[in-house]
Amino acid sequence: MPEYYIILKKILLGAEFIAALVGFIYFFKLKNNYWKWFSIYLIFIFIQEYFWFIRSSSFFVKKEDYYAFLGIPLQYIFLYWLYAFKSLKKRKLFYVLSFIYLFTYIPFQIFLKKINVVYSINLTTGTILLLFLIVLEFIEQIKNDDILKFKENKMFYINIGVLFSYIGTYPFFAFYDYLLKDEYANIWNIYFLYFLITTSIMYLLFTASFIWGKHKS
Repeated sequence: MPEYYIILKKILLGAEFIAALVGFIYFFKLKNNYWKWFSIYLIFIFIQEYFWFIRSSSFFVKKEDYYAFLGIPLQYIFLYWLYAFKSLKKRKLFYVLSFIYLFTYIPFQIFLKKINVVYSINLTTGTILLLFLIVLEFIEQIKNDDILKFKENKMFYINIGVLFSYIGTYPFFAFYDYLLKDEYANIWNIYFLYFLITTSIMYLLFTASFIWGKHKS
């Protein structure tokens, strides 16, 4: 792996740390506001990423197993909650999307027992549902003219970050094993670079949402 990839990985971890630190600082200002959970989410993400940055396995679980069945699902469910339940005020939509997403684990875990299959199906479903929520959020912002006050709109920063990172990197992770073949090495390298850069930007946008965004209850 090129040295600049290692540097970018550390930059990404640094961006996650900054987001977690700012989230922690704002937590005490938001303790009576649902945005406190966003602070907790960012702190959890940093701890999770730092742990697996220095380790490839633990006594109880392998890194890939952890992300497939806990790390990634928690991120998607939290974002569904933030978008559907809180921002869009559509509780039933949150429950429906969460059920659909979690249901994708059941048949493949029971009958196939393959992490790569579970991860691929789950990732595709989760990303499509998240894209749906991103579109709804943009429509809501335009409808309410919130887009004109984007500097004060906390969800605007989050929406842009999630769009470029989660949605933009979907093909990379969906076809990860396929792209590892020698003939697609250049595509893999470009997409991995894109992942590192856009994910770092996403966490900086999350940080900006605390600093410039209004924390509506």
